[in-house]
Amino acid sequence: MREILYYHMISVDQLTIEFGGFQLFNDVSFLINPKDRIGLVGKNGAGKSTLLKVFMGMQNPTKGVVTIPSDISLGYLPQNMICKDVRTVFDEAREAFSEVLKLDESIKKINLQLADRNDYESKEYLKLIHDLSDANDRYHILGGGSLEANIERILLGLGFKSKDFKRQTSEFSGGWRMRIELAKILLQKPNVLLLDEPTNHLDIEAIQWFEDFLIEYSGAVVLISHDRAFLDNITKRTVEISLGKIYDYNVPYSKYEELRKERREQQLAAYRNQQKLIEETEDFIERFRYKATKAVQVQSRVKSLKKIDRIEIDEEDNAEMHIKFPSAPRSGDLAVKTDSVTKNYGDLTVFKDIDLTILRGEKIAFVGRNGEGKTTLSRIIVGDLDYTGELKIGHKVSIGYFAQNQDELLNEKLTVFQTIDDIAVGDIRTKIRNILGAFLFSGEDIDKKVKVLSGGERSRLAMAKLLLKPYNLLVLDEPTNHLDMRSKDILKKALKEFEGTIIIVSHDREFLDDLVEKVYEFRDKNIREHIGGIYEFLKKRKLENLKELERKEKQFLQKKPKAISENKLSYLERKEFEKKIRKARTLVSDSEERIETLELSINEISKNLLDPEKMTDDKLFIKYDELKKELDYEMKKWEMLTEKHEELKQQRN
Repeated sequence: MREILYYHMISVDQLTIEFGGFQLFNDVSFLINPKDRIGLVGKNGAGKSTLLKVFMGMQNPTKGVVTIPSDISLGYLPQNMICKDVRTVFDEAREAFSEVLKLDESIKKINLQLADRNDYESKEYLKLIHDLSDANDRYHILGGGSLEANIERILLGLGFKSKDFKRQTSEFSGGWRMRIELAKILLQKPNVLLLDEPTNHLDIEAIQWFEDFLIEYSGAVVLISHDRAFLDNITKRTVEISLGKIYDYNVPYSKYEELRKERREQQLAAYRNQQKLIEETEDFIERFRYKATKAVQVQSRVKSLKKIDRIEIDEEDNAEMHIKFPSAPRSGDLAVKTDSVTKNYGDLTVFKDIDLTILRGEKIAFVGRNGEGKTTLSRIIVGDLDYTGELKIGHKVSIGYFAQNQDELLNEKLTVFQTIDDIAVGDIRTKIRNILGAFLFSGEDIDKKVKVLSGGERSRLAMAKLLLKPYNLLVLDEPTNHLDMRSKDILKKALKEFEGTIIIVSHDREFLDDLVEKVYEFRDKNIREHIGGIYEFLKKRKLENLKELERKEKQFLQKKPKAISENKLSYLERKEFEKKIRKARTLVSDSEERIETLELSINEISKNLLDPEKMTDDKLFIKYDELKKELDYEMKKWEMLTEKHEELKQQRN
């Protein structure tokens, strides 16, 4: 990514956007500067996603101007997108390097043309040499020499395994395909990253890697997220959209909440004081208006009243959900019990011999990397999937289920009202409007088609379905995706007050905190039970987050460490450490062998290229270039492996 010399990357000047008479933005102006870390916040429907679309040219403003310099590149990840399924994961990620790949093809073609010519002094030949030099320079500036290493680093960081690289993207779920799209955007290194709810498709470990990546990112970042911890760790500036206006705070989210509250209180105090002064002045004028002895004072007060610069109070957006789950019949002491439950998809084992017992009233969390089986076990419990082993649902247990893709399961052709009306039965039908109102659907909103609803509105509508029947076991798979901060807080409060049993699949640390008292960690095709809340679980494992184990090992290899005394190490620790050193040495040896093989192959082709009869063989030139690139990559890899091996030996000594 080029160094940008502009004072700003995006300029918004008096932006106004209207939809059918409704004003989403009113005369909004602000700047996005190089290296900004902006959290874009506001209620669902406030216009956050629309603003990003305006930046991308996907939405035209009604009035005003958005200015982006022509050579500023934008990388945009929307909440939802259609992903193509025609390549392997690795090949799809390579598409991020379209310019690099075109340069590579251009370099090959020029080399082939040069090989066919001997007019070394001609203008045409010199132009080819010049074009080749320019293409090579640009190729290396864009990272062509380390293309594959960069792809591997990003894909691994986002949770893919090396064995996934050759799999077709069509084999992955929508969430994983969104990760591929995110990888492509990060690989392009745009000047400005525009990210709309990127953590919705990431597990806790991938979120931690992504946080580290964004902290070190050299461009600007504009981020829409409802994950408090993520916003606080990344952003340094918070831009609030509320009722068509912009409020810009040069602080992270948590500090913004404090400043916003202070600003509101100061504004109200100043407003009340001014209103009192105005009221007293008007009262004086009214009382002495017709008294000649007070005429001078009255006129003075009238003039002073006209000069007052009236304080306006920002209209407060107080609309919020009102959730109270209906009381349900008491179930037996046992809610759910599994015995040796195993789930396979063909040859793939998701988990094996799962044993767990969930008692009435427990509130538990399922956590772990995506693909480890959290959603799968949830679906087994609610009866959506077959399995082997035994599953027992307790006496009089009634299950309410919120699926991770619940918003996608809604019928887009129906209205909001029809969605609930079609499944409501009995007396609850008389309360449909009240239920929808509790989830912020009122007036004309209930006649909106599902297809025009935002992600947050769809999630709220899907959540409303859980109030149609008195359940005593709620199974909630990523219920906070797309919900704004206020809605998440209200949902959390309602769940804390819920007297039944709750199973929550979530990557939202702040949401789980003080809500669950037991954590089941999914890892290595099994589960581990941890008594206590989410942060107690992390603390027990001596982690600040679920990525820390990997980070500690990485730091262990990268830092210049102090020598470790063998007297302080147990026999097993020394044995494990020696094993790590031997493994590092093996990796170095394997790399050296690969380098030697590549060099022999390159030398062999070089000899062939000296033969006039073989110089016209296009395949030889192509193969030569491919081997040279592979050798460059392997040399960098060897240097890294050798350094790690030497550092491990220093620790031992």
